[in-house]
Amino acid sequence: MTVKEPALREIILDILLEVLEKGKYSHVILSQALTKYQYLEKQDRSFIKRVVDGTVEYLIQIDYIINSYSKVKVNKMKPVIRTILRMSVYQICHMDRVPDSAACNEAVKLAEKRGFSGLKGFVNGVLRSISRGKSDLKFPNDSVRYSVPEWLLAMWKKSYGEETLKVMLESLLTERPLTARCCLNKAGKQQIIDSLKAQGVTVEDSRYASDVIRLSGVDYLESLDAFRQGLLQIQDLSSSLAGDAAGIKEGDYVIDVCGAPGGKGLHAADILNGTGMVEIRDISDAKAAMIEENIARSGLGNVRAAVFDALTFDKASEEAADVVIADLPCSGLGIIGRKPDIKYNMTPGKLHELARLQREILSVVHRYVKPGGTLVYSTCTVNREENEENMRWFMEHFPFEPVNIKGRLGEELAEPTMESGYIQFLPGVHPCDGFFIAVMRRKQ
Repeated sequence: MTVKEPALREIILDILLEVLEKGKYSHVILSQALTKYQYLEKQDRSFIKRVVDGTVEYLIQIDYIINSYSKVKVNKMKPVIRTILRMSVYQICHMDRVPDSAACNEAVKLAEKRGFSGLKGFVNGVLRSISRGKSDLKFPNDSVRYSVPEWLLAMWKKSYGEETLKVMLESLLTERPLTARCCLNKAGKQQIIDSLKAQGVTVEDSRYASDVIRLSGVDYLESLDAFRQGLLQIQDLSSSLAGDAAGIKEGDYVIDVCGAPGGKGLHAADILNGTGMVEIRDISDAKAAMIEENIARSGLGNVRAAVFDALTFDKASEEAADVVIADLPCSGLGIIGRKPDIKYNMTPGKLHELARLQREILSVVHRYVKPGGTLVYSTCTVNREENEENMRWFMEHFPFEPVNIKGRLGEELAEPTMESGYIQFLPGVHPCDGFFIAVMRRKQ
């Protein structure tokens, strides 16, 4: 069944109103919509996803363009009209396969259908002016060009320099691959790849982790036999590398303190090869249920889920774990290529609050590590305050020392900092999302 494009654009409008006007998470609302409209043709669902993701991703740039051609500024417009213009400008400026005339005409129809017949001329005039002038567009700065808030640009420039910043910004606007870790406890890698290819999925091997593959041409994840059978776990390369860096040995007891939906804990259980035990914890019954669902799909017997608040000390776990994985709540700035609304909702104040929360959690969960055991601290962000500064603070206040992780992730991912116990992955610089991994040993 193929839905006419106006109907597709209505779906897009409703999703974007939830995200841009009500502050809902784009990946959550989009996922719910794509599940609801699973009966649509693959190309229709792809169109919905592309326009939603692109409109959110380029929001600062889009608003600048609209304000350059409209006497009524974006923040003064009615929410429905503002959203129709935003999604249409994305199509005009960033989607070659959509004729400008079609984007304009469908926007006018959409405005009329939503009860704004009196603004049809306004919508049509603004969009056709943008269509005529788009080849002459010039952006005043990198904040507009790359659609990143100025404060975030300034922070990254100070931390990483202008050259690296440009590489990061370019990377964040490119399509992110879907990556998966093969669960080799259940099947051989080639068997998993063959199963995926048989269902029309294009598979590319990862040069950086032997069990990680890249997938493209996936229509609906749950339709894949390999996924349903627990032969693969959707997980970014950077997240998978945290398990490789941990130095987990057969027979270890591993506690993952903020583990939902369970990717790192399940990877740890895979490494244990049927020995030891992994306990994946999180704060609510809902999160534990997500973990349990993934455990059931994996078929692993040496892993369990539990409900725990990481800020509350668990006396029964004191000095019990060989490895504690603390992948803690963070600003998520390393994954804005996948979740673009993060960059608009984060603030410097929120960064400070998160860094403080991370310290509070580390102050509790380090007590679960045995003398001589390992603490893995990781985040999916690119921010020194949450990463290097928190690692340094932690070792100043608690009896831990850095572990030399050089060689644990392969030579192609070698960085000088690995000898000091950590690595900061940067989007575009490294072949993965932005991610921080620190490995520390509790002193005897």
